[in-house]
Amino acid sequence: MPASPLDALRGIVGPAHLLTGVECGPYIVDGRTPEAVALPGSKEEVAACLLAAAEAELPVTPWGGGTKMGIGAPPHRLGLVLALKRLNRLLEHEPGDLTATVEAGITLAALQRELGGRGQWLSLDPAHADEATLGGILSSNAAGPRRHLYGSCRDLLIGVTVVTAAGALVKGGGKVVKNVAGYDLPKLFIGAFGTLGVVVEATVKLRPRPDADRLVVARFASLKEAGAAARAVMGSDLLPSALDLVDGETLRAMALGGSDGAALLIGVDGIPEQVEWQCAEAERILRPQGLVDARVLDGDARDAVWRARGGLGRGAFAETAAVMKWVVLPAQVADVMEQGAAVAQRAGLAAALAAHAGVGVVEAVLAGGRGGDAIRVSEVLTEWRRLVRAAGGQALVESAPLAVKERVPVWDDPGPALRMMQRIKSQLDPAGLLNPGRFVGGI
Repeated sequence: MPASPLDALRGIVGPAHLLTGVECGPYIVDGRTPEAVALPGSKEEVAACLLAAAEAELPVTPWGGGTKMGIGAPPHRLGLVLALKRLNRLLEHEPGDLTATVEAGITLAALQRELGGRGQWLSLDPAHADEATLGGILSSNAAGPRRHLYGSCRDLLIGVTVVTAAGALVKGGGKVVKNVAGYDLPKLFIGAFGTLGVVVEATVKLRPRPDADRLVVARFASLKEAGAAARAVMGSDLLPSALDLVDGETLRAMALGGSDGAALLIGVDGIPEQVEWQCAEAERILRPQGLVDARVLDGDARDAVWRARGGLGRGAFAETAAVMKWVVLPAQVADVMEQGAAVAQRAGLAAALAAHAGVGVVEAVLAGGRGGDAIRVSEVLTEWRRLVRAAGGQALVESAPLAVKERVPVWDDPGPALRMMQRIKSQLDPAGLLNPGRFVGGI
């Protein structure tokens, strides 16, 4: 990068907060090293950095905690990484209104600690809460098991402040739950992966912390029986906060037993009497479905299981070849998981599969090495995508080596929706400055 843009960025964020050369090592994406990394300390500095990048025709990649940076096509050029970890304050907390306004660089774990002091929480539980920032969670539309009851980012975001590619500060939504005026601009930036603007602040809906929180681990002899049990729970009077279906390899990775069979992870929270009834009722409902064993976990044991579930993509195998996300109808989850495991087995590769069964989101983790395994891994991912598309679903490569991404598209074909997405991109980022080429359809 020429000296003049670097000097401009250094003048904006300060010399200590502009990284170049080997200092950029932690921000490599798909083998590409950024030309510079800026760490702005305010939304005004974010705007100034974007203006300086636009003048230098320098592509910009927003960066939160980095937990989702594996998603996306390999960048053609990694110019300026805009790391937001210094924007980490809780700006406003209105306990009576159950709302909070926070800067985008705060980690989810730090935010939950702040809110927990007043008996409240943000009902999102994506993986790696100690690393994932709120801005990154919103931009990737990340969610965890509790999405089953509490919804996703789209259900919890009230207002947002975004810096556009032109350096303009734009606010959408409001600071109260009953905000219905105008276009729902905040939803536009959820799941956009930083291609439309840089989220710098967000106002979110909160909930009181539950008095009791339990996890029922229900074991079954087969994935088919566990899938039928999940459908029985969804058709019952139970109101679980989470309903995850996991196969034997996932059970092994989570230290919940050997690699045989399958299990349901049923989260239940609320008032103690209600929680106790639901735990007992769950066992009664599951017994006719082939229940082998049921354990109720609380406290550290419960949290350890959920952490292991969230870290499946990193911890399932000694070496992970790829991670793929499938979205199918909830009724199809168990069948698709069984077929997907068979595809990997025929290729001679191990796979761990887990699903948020009630919403039809499956995480498929493939074991294997790099180099010579790239062809086999690519073949499995391609077959997985065919399988999911045949079921009417969608598949996304969440993580894979560059050699695999060069063979397998990260995103599904968006179809006619691509034209609308391109129009939106051209209106908000006409120069293609923000995260160019990494999103759906090369946006």
